[in-house]
Amino acid sequence: MNAPLREISDLPAPRGLPILGNALQVEPTRLHAICEEWRRQLGDYYRFSIGRRRFLVVGDAETIAQTLRDRPDGFQRTERLNKSARAMGFGGVFSANGEQWKRQRPMVMAGFDPAHIRKYFPTLVKVTERFLRRWQRAASSGGTAGTPIDLTADLMRYTVDVTAGLAFGADINTIESDEDVIQRHLDKVLPALARTLFSPFAWLRKLPLPANRALDGHLEALRIAVDGFIAGARERMQANPALRAEPTNLIEAMVAARDREGSGLTDQDVAGNVLTMLLAGEDTTANSLAWMIYLLSRHPETLARARDEVRGTLGSAPLPTREQLDALPYVEACMHETMRVKPVAPLIVLQAARDSVLSGIRVPKDSLVLLLMRAPTSSETHFKNPAAFDPSRWLDASASNAPGSAKRVAMPFGAGPRLCPGRYLAMQEMKMVMAMLLRNFDIQGVATPDGGEAKEQLNLTMAPVGLRLRLRARVG
Repeated sequence: MNAPLREISDLPAPRGLPILGNALQVEPTRLHAICEEWRRQLGDYYRFSIGRRRFLVVGDAETIAQTLRDRPDGFQRTERLNKSARAMGFGGVFSANGEQWKRQRPMVMAGFDPAHIRKYFPTLVKVTERFLRRWQRAASSGGTAGTPIDLTADLMRYTVDVTAGLAFGADINTIESDEDVIQRHLDKVLPALARTLFSPFAWLRKLPLPANRALDGHLEALRIAVDGFIAGARERMQANPALRAEPTNLIEAMVAARDREGSGLTDQDVAGNVLTMLLAGEDTTANSLAWMIYLLSRHPETLARARDEVRGTLGSAPLPTREQLDALPYVEACMHETMRVKPVAPLIVLQAARDSVLSGIRVPKDSLVLLLMRAPTSSETHFKNPAAFDPSRWLDASASNAPGSAKRVAMPFGAGPRLCPGRYLAMQEMKMVMAMLLRNFDIQGVATPDGGEAKEQLNLTMAPVGLRLRLRARVG
């Protein structure tokens, strides 16, 4: 006989207040850590509320995977995310739902398939050469210890330049510029979106407050930049009509798809996805790299093994060839372990698109479901000694409690139909930066503002706070 279904209201919950619920306990920049602590107290399934918004929280790997696979039909982006993103001008494939998502997904996937990324490997090399020179200048100035590098900011310059070059055919070169106009506007968008998503008073965004006016200025500057990328693509396609049949980058593919009769796509769809790619390309990969460099600096034996693999593979070459980039298994293991320990998307919030059942819990249509992505990867159920930073576990199946389960439990790029389209590019960027760093420099240290462990800050993505990198250039 089947057990009766539980209601969300039957689940345990942290103590809250009437009307406000847990709103006073929820700090948006620490929401992931707060929810992970509640899970340790309450278990893999619990509930909490922010005002009238009720959340079902899930920390079980199998149920998380089930929920992610049941997209977009069973679960989708929340209505608030969809509306807020569109209002800010990036209602692209990241935030789209339903038919809007189905129209846009093939267009975006075509620009990020592995064959396309391999074709533009020379662009990746060109940007990395500039980045190498930037860090060589930092290492050679400021005395024997070198000039401290604002690690995350520098990595964001790199990822923005790569994204713009590969996806838009634009050489914006923020690496060698002191103006970095696009970057200083991009940096304001995701924190503002995060505040809107978890605020009990979303209507505050519509008031003429100084912070809202400042954000509107940043969004307008980004719209102007995006319009420039699109105009450039149209000029190239007008001069060379063959690009409509064989586009050379993502933005050309999107413009060609939008102009195709019966496509159902609009100029707003194209602009929204251009801005989405810039935001996603900057933030997620840069933060993953920053966490990886920080963790390697804290584990000298692991750092030495990764360094020896890179130097043995590259020899005297400052940067890897495409074949050499594919021949760095331990560096890749370090990447997977970083994304397990410090996932830049430690939680995902979805909305039920229909009545569903998750692990015996009735989930009515429109219910909000918060998935704790780090919870399963930090559990001894799935990983031996999960608190340890041990990249070798990705090379040895016995390091997981169930052989072959590691990649099914750790899902840094999501899972199911909405798996991140940029995952292959992100892995290539990360491996390229690490090969460049470990071949050409010795890491002198990665400092935090208070000298302690790096603090986690959530603004849709989880970033380390205030890391400063010091390098010494390697001779020969």
